[in-house]
Amino acid sequence: MSKVFITGVTGYIGGDVLSQLILQYPTFTYRVLVRIEEKGKQIQAQYPQVQIVYGDLNDRAILQQESANADIIIHSADAADNLPAAKSIAAGIIQGHTPERPAYWLHTSGAGIFSYIDEDEKTYGLKRAKIFDDWDGVKEIVSIPDYAFHRDVDKIVLEAAADHADVLRAAIISPVTVYGVGRGPCSQRSRQVYELARTTLKRGKVPIIGAGESMGTNVHIHDLTDLFLLFVKGALEGNELLWGPSSYVLAENGEHCWGDLARSVARVALEEGFISSAEEETLDIQQARDQAGFEAASWGLNVRCRAIRARKLLGWTPTRPSLEAELRDIVKGEWDLMQHSIL
Repeated sequence: MSKVFITGVTGYIGGDVLSQLILQYPTFTYRVLVRIEEKGKQIQAQYPQVQIVYGDLNDRAILQQESANADIIIHSADAADNLPAAKSIAAGIIQGHTPERPAYWLHTSGAGIFSYIDEDEKTYGLKRAKIFDDWDGVKEIVSIPDYAFHRDVDKIVLEAAADHADVLRAAIISPVTVYGVGRGPCSQRSRQVYELARTTLKRGKVPIIGAGESMGTNVHIHDLTDLFLLFVKGALEGNELLWGPSSYVLAENGEHCWGDLARSVARVALEEGFISSAEEETLDIQQARDQAGFEAASWGLNVRCRAIRARKLLGWTPTRPSLEAELRDIVKGEWDLMQHSIL
């Protein structure tokens, strides 16, 4: 079992996972889906042993063929929301694998699925007491309403894991707000907290959605990648406890209040002399999206969850600095990028 197919290696999560897989398993065969030739050359310059497959998530035949041939499939390119790509990967695995040679599919989703209650009730910026967990509460997670964010794609993965368990071993890894400097070949920057910092620096104001009480959870990119590698190790060892229609695995190591986090960002920016005041600016959800893109909606949504499954089954133990400890570096990094007109 040494053939790995990965999507999303030009991105933040997929790139970090690739960098560490190559370090830990240098003799494996790596094939990666890349859309742009320039990015492919960038990857091969750093990792000449990696085989580039040019195409995109709409190339059904490519995804099916690569999934049929690979032993391990790691899907992180728009994985949470691209329904055709998930269907193509599932079809390729089912067609190309046997009970004697099953495939292991690590699908990257997102904990934004838990924000459906706020979306339903339009209660942006208010704190909710509800906390999801992936151990005692996993049945609730895998049966969340179909209209929830990411749910349509999650269902494809979970149903394939249930209906074709003889040839397909699947696990959904669901990160929360990810932070930290990535180690991938193309993208080393996350979005949610970084756009919060950038918006604060650009406008010189603290962006607060509603009452600013909504809660999020977070994880360092290196701890998240450790979890992916533990699953790969589990696949190599034939650990059957890790896979199946209830294998929804959260990745989190802390909780934050979005309003308080925005104020902390402004405090750091003020201390560094990047802004002249920490005046608060109350926004609605659409205003936040207009200022900082789709991810800015997370500043007003509750995503409260606990990652129990990975700790129990794999001994996953996050060790990297907390979000609060990284905040000054995040703010300074965004300031430097802005001075050089990058992003």
